[in-house]
Amino acid sequence: MQLATGHIMSSALRCVLVYGIPDRLANGPRAVADLAREAEVNEDALYRVLRALSSVGLFTELPDRAFELTLPSRMLVNGPGSLFGIARWISDPVVINSHAALEHSVKTGKPAFPHVHGMEVFDFFAANPAVSAIFNEGMTSFSAAVVQAVLGAYDFNGIDTLVDVAGGHGMLLTSILQKYPGMKGVLFDLQHVVDGAVSKIEGQGLAGRCRAEGGDFFTAVPAADAYIMKHIIHDWDDDRAVAILQTIARNMTDRVNGRVLLVESVIPAGPTPDLGKVIDLEMLVSPGGRERTADEFAALFARAGFRLTQIVPTGSPLSVLEARLA
Repeated sequence: MQLATGHIMSSALRCVLVYGIPDRLANGPRAVADLAREAEVNEDALYRVLRALSSVGLFTELPDRAFELTLPSRMLVNGPGSLFGIARWISDPVVINSHAALEHSVKTGKPAFPHVHGMEVFDFFAANPAVSAIFNEGMTSFSAAVVQAVLGAYDFNGIDTLVDVAGGHGMLLTSILQKYPGMKGVLFDLQHVVDGAVSKIEGQGLAGRCRAEGGDFFTAVPAADAYIMKHIIHDWDDDRAVAILQTIARNMTDRVNGRVLLVESVIPAGPTPDLGKVIDLEMLVSPGGRERTADEFAALFARAGFRLTQIVPTGSPLSVLEARLA
């Protein structure tokens, strides 16, 4: 029953995020009547949603129809390190409706997203800026949650210019540049995406060391000695993933010490529980990629002219995979 009703709890989660309930509880317990009045929603309906979410530990229900945050819901309060954005995106109807058509993906082996929404996911984002904004904030949120783990696990010394390929609004790249002041950076993504990142780069005082550039990574990427991609290769099937890596190989300026870094889930062998196995179904439904094992990553790199040199686990669900030209 927990599995069968999972979509109900996901919708309840989205509801409290849309109405800012975690933020409204950030300073302590409050009565649902006060929360409903502030959020301009129906008091009884909000109570029933919060009661259901409290039953799975997201809030604590107190006497007199009051609620307070728990550790999970504190992680949804907007601020540095918040998971608000990624939780808001994963629970969005655009995503949920795609998963409702999982049978299409299982029958055909193709993503359900265009079957449901009439176009490929990235074309859908370009045509629907409001949805694209929720997606980009979700990716920024997830980056913020894992970036310190990545910085603590991998040594970026020796890189002159780092290109963040499909780097969204630049959370990962700007965090790396802040720690390594001698490094330069290029944020590379679709033009409509990087347009929203320029002010964030400038706001962190990095305009002199980091630029944003729009383009298509199947065609060309900026020249540099190092490239990083977080949760990008998993978006694509093997042939298109190899094509992206080959584009990088053609533009890499240091043919000896240059490197490409992937920040991705590495699926463990056997029946071990792992978040990557769940995200793999998200990739199956949209946009048609997959999570991979260590051997599958090694084979992917080899096809693109690289050799996998190390896999560095981090204190997060993601690892850093380093590859150099073969």
